[in-house]
Amino acid sequence: MNGQFMTILVTGAAGFIGMHVSEALLAEGKRVVGLDNLNSYYDVGLKKARLARLTGHKNFTFHQVDIADRAAFAAAMAAHTDITSVVHLAAQAGVRYSLTHPFDYAEANVTGFLGILEYCRGLERLDHLVYASSSSVYGANNTLPYAVDQATDRPVSLYAATKKANELMAYAYAHLYGLPMTGLRFFTVYGPWGRPDMAYWLFTEKILTGKPVQIYNQGDMMRDFTYIDDVVSGVLSVLAKPPVKSGEGPAHKVYNIGNNKPEKLLDFVAVIEKCLGIEAQRELLPMQPGDVKETFADIDPLRRDVGYEPATSLEEGLPKFVKWYQNYCKD
Repeated sequence: MNGQFMTILVTGAAGFIGMHVSEALLAEGKRVVGLDNLNSYYDVGLKKARLARLTGHKNFTFHQVDIADRAAFAAAMAAHTDITSVVHLAAQAGVRYSLTHPFDYAEANVTGFLGILEYCRGLERLDHLVYASSSSVYGANNTLPYAVDQATDRPVSLYAATKKANELMAYAYAHLYGLPMTGLRFFTVYGPWGRPDMAYWLFTEKILTGKPVQIYNQGDMMRDFTYIDDVVSGVLSVLAKPPVKSGEGPAHKVYNIGNNKPEKLLDFVAVIEKCLGIEAQRELLPMQPGDVKETFADIDPLRRDVGYEPATSLEEGLPKFVKWYQNYCKD
């Protein structure tokens, strides 16, 4: 199919990754139908500002709808009979929030995902469903780097459990109904237009306002930080190459999408300090419940299958976020 006539559904279109993916698809000449419920988990103003970057585009249509509301979801999609691919990014995010709001995760991440699967089952022709999983599914695993063939049956947060549930549900639907699907386990995505609940945002905000930066596990942590442009490149490359059914199983794959280079949390703080020219007040704290000490993505399968290659170092990516943050907060 000629790419310029493709219509792609992007859920979570007002989210961090969703906005960037939508922009990239529109830049490629595709039509995008965006869904988002604009919930108040974090600043709705930020979500609306992201959305404003998309709504002026002639090939973008937006619906404010909760995917867990079956009737509202069906009504929103009734007019869009030409959807050929789905990028499902809508979810209730956040490990720590899942400790205090567990039902939000069951509704958005399990019931909502089931609604997406049923919707895809009813499409006349679905080329591909790409959905967001998370590095959190590795849970209590301590063999690094995390590889997609490792067992992921020891989640340490409800958020992680719901993301693993998504992978199992997708596999079942691929097996039962032949739906081509790919799950992406994202590793700590950062960059401009990011999320206010993430460490890079919180650290920047607190350093600028002279407040202590809370650093867990006494700073003895590492993360495979992945810049947003690299993530978008990976998502689009995967979307263009649906899996096929084989003797080994249904048309379903799961990949890690990371930077393949874990960074020390204290080094991460140091880069932000350098960007701002301000030294942080560091408050060293114990490990938080549901958190893990280190993440490290094995991305060899994604390299092999779609040519994915992250190109942005922390020293390149963090200054871009800090510059955006300072400009955004002036407005």
